[in-house]
Amino acid sequence: MSAREVAVLLLWLSCCGSAVWRYSTNSPNYRIFSTRSTIKLEYEGTLFTEWSVPETCFVLNKSSPTTVLRCSSPGVHAIKPIVTGPDEEERYLFVESSHTCFLWYYRVRHFLNNFTQLITVWAYDPESADPDELLGNAEEPSINSIVLSTQMATLGQKPVIHSVLKRKVHSSNEKMKRGTWRIVVPMTKDDALKEIRGNQVTFQDCFIADFLILLTFPLSTIPEIPGYLPISSPRGSQLMASWDACVFASVVLVTDRETFQTTDSFKSWTRIQVPPDILSNDERRSVADVILSRDGTVFLINGVLYINSFHGFIRLGGNVNLPDGGITGISSRKWCWVNYLFKAKGRRSTFAIWTENEIYLGYILLKFARLLTTAELKNILNLSVTATLTIDRVEYTGHPLEIAVFLNYCTVCTITKKIFLVIYNEDTKQWVSQDFTLDAPIDSVIMPHFTFSALPGLLLWNKHSIYYCYHNFTFTGILQTPAGHGNLSMLSNNSIIHEVLIDYYGDILVKMENNVIFYSKINTRDAVKLHLWTNYTTKAFIFLNTSGQTYFLYALDDGTIQVQDYPLHLEAKSIAFKTKDKCPYVAFHNNVARVFYFLDKGEALTVWTQIVYPENTGLYVIVESYGPKILQESHDISFEAAFGYCTKTLTLTFYQTVDYERISDYFETQDNHTGLVVVQFRPSEYSKTCPMAQKVFQIAVGCDDKKFIAIKGFSKRGCHHHDFSYVIEKSYLRHRPSKNLRVRYIWGEYGCPLRLDFTEKFQPVVQLFDDNGYVKDIEANFIAWEIHGRDDYSFNNTMAQSGCLHEAQTWKSMIELNKHLPLEEVWGPENYKHCFSYAIGKPGDLNQPYEIINSSNGNHIFWPMGHSGMYVFRVKILDPNYSFCNLTAMFAIETFGLIPSPSVYLVASFLFVLMLLFFTILVLSYFRYSVTPTWHEKMN
Repeated sequence: MSAREVAVLLLWLSCCGSAVWRYSTNSPNYRIFSTRSTIKLEYEGTLFTEWSVPETCFVLNKSSPTTVLRCSSPGVHAIKPIVTGPDEEERYLFVESSHTCFLWYYRVRHFLNNFTQLITVWAYDPESADPDELLGNAEEPSINSIVLSTQMATLGQKPVIHSVLKRKVHSSNEKMKRGTWRIVVPMTKDDALKEIRGNQVTFQDCFIADFLILLTFPLSTIPEIPGYLPISSPRGSQLMASWDACVFASVVLVTDRETFQTTDSFKSWTRIQVPPDILSNDERRSVADVILSRDGTVFLINGVLYINSFHGFIRLGGNVNLPDGGITGISSRKWCWVNYLFKAKGRRSTFAIWTENEIYLGYILLKFARLLTTAELKNILNLSVTATLTIDRVEYTGHPLEIAVFLNYCTVCTITKKIFLVIYNEDTKQWVSQDFTLDAPIDSVIMPHFTFSALPGLLLWNKHSIYYCYHNFTFTGILQTPAGHGNLSMLSNNSIIHEVLIDYYGDILVKMENNVIFYSKINTRDAVKLHLWTNYTTKAFIFLNTSGQTYFLYALDDGTIQVQDYPLHLEAKSIAFKTKDKCPYVAFHNNVARVFYFLDKGEALTVWTQIVYPENTGLYVIVESYGPKILQESHDISFEAAFGYCTKTLTLTFYQTVDYERISDYFETQDNHTGLVVVQFRPSEYSKTCPMAQKVFQIAVGCDDKKFIAIKGFSKRGCHHHDFSYVIEKSYLRHRPSKNLRVRYIWGEYGCPLRLDFTEKFQPVVQLFDDNGYVKDIEANFIAWEIHGRDDYSFNNTMAQSGCLHEAQTWKSMIELNKHLPLEEVWGPENYKHCFSYAIGKPGDLNQPYEIINSSNGNHIFWPMGHSGMYVFRVKILDPNYSFCNLTAMFAIETFGLIPSPSVYLVASFLFVLMLLFFTILVLSYFRYSVTPTWHEKMN
């Protein structure tokens, strides 16, 4: 916020409730809080006298409610305002001695013509930056930032952009321009989380901090249209909000006056308004719930769904296979899983809709389908048909393919009801009842939120208490405060729970309606009350920004909104120092570089996790996995003790040992050994002060659709594409048809043909690629066949030369066995049998060509000598233990050469015989005419 906005906000807050004080720095999200930082102190209220600070800190004006603080020595510093009334609470500020002083600033330009983004990056010092840079509004660097960036560049600084999920690196190929580096990155939807990193270069003993950013496709909000009317929640209601699980900056906020939307964490925003002729005045002020979907903003109003998008404000009902009324709730995904393995042919839903008796799932492009009814659920769960079963709540779990359904169950529904839980898997289509039952008053309302963890875990809350269920519902209870209260309202002036926020690090924030905040960690039993940050009467909401840091949003009475960074971890440390709460371990590390791993056949994943803790505390790392039992694990634990600390390192390897060559039902066995496994590392003991309490990642076992093969030396580029056809002589075709075959050459599929003299043998080299490029040359067995049916080629190795002990499979034998299948399906990994054992097959003729190729057996394709031709081959990986994918590739060969003439010796012999015959006839003719008397001589 600008200075003017801060002043307006403070003035508004100070006149609307009890006194409160806070602090801030120039560094966004309090990323730098050190002896070098300027700390701004702010007091709201009328009873202020002066600031109480330690001797090691200097305050510019002790008697001013708004002043500046600097602490020259690192450590914990007690700060509080002295007032004329009751004492204000004291904060303990953890001031570091850090060599990280500078930050990265970036601007993005989108180029939709080639789907790239130009990132302009520069370094800035928060203590000397321009106001626009501190607010994130600068389009170019300030003079100070130009000087700093240029100086850092001369010392060897050059930032790069790392993608967090796919581990790609993008760097600048240009020279620095006006103190900025320019880096071009491709637009992606599944690798949007990036980090700006620099070299380890110092200037004045200061480094630049790495910066986490989110680079999505360009997002835009719907512009406001004159004459449209505001849409809101009922008067006096609290704020409600929804955000994109994968793009935190994209948020919709509903107040009791307006509805706001943003794509940049409310640095800018617009109002959502509706045409005047669609809703009545009461309906416009009756928003009961809202979710943000890829197709627009969905509102629940009086049991009916509406969507606001660039196509307009539309009512959703029977026209899209939804009920026209009676809808009691909607929910969307809370956790971002960009990658997941979906084995079944289907789609993953984006949000859920329910009535008391029916559940519907919503998909992209406004497609909806009914999932089931409570009557069908009774049959699935074997419940009494006479009991009352209604849907209480539908919520997406921490697993990317699972949906939780909370059901109200009662027989005599007068005083209490039982709430129990079933989970539906969108891939397997299975319903599983969970070991979870909760007795509740018949009219109670509960709100669930699943945690980001491997084993299912969730928090449930009513108006006053938080009920936790961790470790697959085996670790349960009510969240307690240090004073022993499970009723949080008792510690917050009888206010009720408004919002529960859980982040990816396991932090839990419980915000009451009067803005009192309680803090906890997942897998712990207690919560602490944090320092008051905002006035009791301010309507506020807590969000996460793209860096995973928290900020407050305030809805002001004048119909506008303001945002303010919230230092969650500094506030938690202050309370922990006061309560003497300490983290039981010193460090918790791991080498898990991704949140998603693919494992194919024959592959293994090895990761490690390490915990460092004081001696005699006996800590260790717990490994939890959730999903199908398709992976085996090997564990190796190393232990080291030195200088009063212990280090335990756990190394795990995940792998499979299935031999797919020795099974009868290849496809069923393969399907039974694929799936998605979620793995979590966590310390055996931790507290709210521990910086990171878990590491969660996925292992998908199956076919990675980004994986493909190609033949080395072949490409679809680098040759002139022209339409042409060619004719294959019928005698060269496998099934000997009655007519020649005319083939049109398809460049897009076949690629550029390789021209070979037909005296040259050819062995294809198969290479493996993924979305990152070349991976390796494939050594596994593969087969090749001419796709148009030619068989006028052969292989140079015989079965005997290849080491076969019985007759090997050939195209002829496999076609004979599978006459009902097309040529490309008659032979593959599903029916491959090797020829290197006496126990399999029959001896047969081992002088036949061996038609299986690999990189080391020296088997080549050779061509007929009597004619040239065009051959289009497809190769397929034949080894059943190589991949879950059906890996195929195509290549084309054009043969040419001189048709061989007859032997010179044969020609000479033929001419000799011909001449000998001629001279023999000539000699015989001579003797005939010279020896036989003429007619004249006979007459005489």
